[in-house]
Amino acid sequence: MYQDPTRWGITLQTYVQLTMLDRHLSTMSAPVRMMERSIYSAKYIFVENLFRSGKMPEVDFAVLSEWFEWITQNIAIPVDLIVYLQSSPQTCHERLKERCREEEKIIPLEYLEAIHQLYEDWLIKKTSFNVPAPVLVIPADEDLQKMLHQYEENREKILAGSNV
Repeated sequence: MYQDPTRWGITLQTYVQLTMLDRHLSTMSAPVRMMERSIYSAKYIFVENLFRSGKMPEVDFAVLSEWFEWITQNIAIPVDLIVYLQSSPQTCHERLKERCREEEKIIPLEYLEAIHQLYEDWLIKKTSFNVPAPVLVIPADEDLQKMLHQYEENREKILAGSNV
């Protein structure tokens, strides 16, 4: 996908939309469902970025958008809370390099900057898309120990869902 987003964008994002919908709707055995991303972030961030950057043809964007609209209007997708681990594109880029995952080696800082801006517009400024739940912002540029401390400070809010 990163090597040829124009070719693989629609394929990957269709699959992501399907798997995210499945995760949203799957039966739960625990009282809380935590997901790294959602059907909303897939559409509002990653599909939107592909389209705005010119790497997804308008027809592909229209098809994914129509599917997303149909899904969100016809299927109840409960989201109690969005936890936004807010970190700078530079921090994300450094962490990518530290992880040394082969598939992430070609991700440029500019891509992370574009993704970051879409998240900021959506979850902080609330200027781009509907936010389906309250947002808890946790600054995430810190080291792991400080991040663990921040999680512990917010643990009750996170596990209680929308009681932010």
